[in-house]
Amino acid sequence: MDIGKIFVAGGIVMYPLSAFSIVAAALAAERIKFWWSIKHKQKRLVRDVLNIYISDRQTALVRLGNNLHFPIARIFLAAMELEYPNPEEFRLALESEAQAEVPILKRFNTAFETIISLAPLLGLLGTVLGLITSFASLTLGDIGGSRTANVTAGISEALVSTAAGLVVAIFTLIFANTFRGFYQQEIALIQEYGGQLELLYRRYYYEPEHRLQKEDYATP
Repeated sequence: MDIGKIFVAGGIVMYPLSAFSIVAAALAAERIKFWWSIKHKQKRLVRDVLNIYISDRQTALVRLGNNLHFPIARIFLAAMELEYPNPEEFRLALESEAQAEVPILKRFNTAFETIISLAPLLGLLGTVLGLITSFASLTLGDIGGSRTANVTAGISEALVSTAAGLVVAIFTLIFANTFRGFYQQEIALIQEYGGQLELLYRRYYYEPEHRLQKEDYATP
């Protein structure tokens, strides 16, 4: 049975299920692109910035400004652009910007959860509609008669719609859980790298021979 016949056999619920599958695929593609870029390029940027921050702060700021599509760059820049902050202000700037990045990292989670919840319910609705069609077509004494085709079509609708709803929900759930794992890893890395930057700043803030001077905070 080809895709077209399966779609027709599934009944009316196949239309919203198809829409859900297209939306889920589009959102998943965007998230894959987003996380691919972060996983392969962000760590290198962070290491470079941490290595040159104290010795060449202006270059570090320029590097961050040129990579604002990375969450960690926006977080670091929020603290590093402050004018001669004390360590507590520096830490608060990091934490505040990190919280602001959470919705971006969790983008489309609500859409994925909605599709995961509704797809099986639509499949169940298709099952009910198919069974209604089957029972409405079934008449005692007409077994094997002209209405048998309608009974078969109703059963087919019930089975196909259920299967379609489960397939859409399962594949969406796989992507949603994968992205949730990436989010948790990113939060852990933000905390780790943010802590490293904060410790680096505190060390140079309190050591007179290395202490950052106000002139170091001129806008690049």
